[in-house]
Amino acid sequence: MSINYLVISQIEICDTADMKEKNYQMKPQDILILLKIIALNSENWQQKPLADSLKMSQSEVSQSLVRLQYAGLIAQNTKQVMRLALIDFLQYGISYVFPQRPGVLVRGIPTAHSAFPLSEKIVSNEPYVWPSSKGKIRGQAINPLYSSVPEAVERDEKLYQLLALTDAVRVGRAREKEMALNELRKRIVNGK
Repeated sequence: MSINYLVISQIEICDTADMKEKNYQMKPQDILILLKIIALNSENWQQKPLADSLKMSQSEVSQSLVRLQYAGLIAQNTKQVMRLALIDFLQYGISYVFPQRPGVLVRGIPTAHSAFPLSEKIVSNEPYVWPSSKGKIRGQAINPLYSSVPEAVERDEKLYQLLALTDAVRVGRAREKEMALNELRKRIVNGK
């Protein structure tokens, strides 16, 4: 009788374990990681240096890569970003999946239309910034995709431009979005 109970218990444990599904929902840091890989312009990147440069743990990067492969934004069993799929996501999805609206006035680092390259094409008296004590401009707060963004962009101009353009898609009006998408296509698809 105790043997039957043991077998039943094992079956119940297996059924419970099989019921737990992995969560493949994208997180904002997934986009940060993709853009960092694009900025590196190499398929020879390693997880540890990538995590260090973004002020993330290696496990966060590893979990992100699993989600990105599941979403089809990184090729299975490779380190290759699916660039056209990323552009499609940025164009049609990011403003719905990770929406953002301008907030209160704070000191920070320029983003969206207030940062290069859009700042050369768009004149505005309403700057958008990522809140940061190191920032030199006062503007409306835009929460970055991940808390470490202001630190990560200090050392990486390419990443800074990609993230600022992505924010223009997240918060901009039709004109700013179209200009940002054109710039993103140049940098992501054409590698310029």
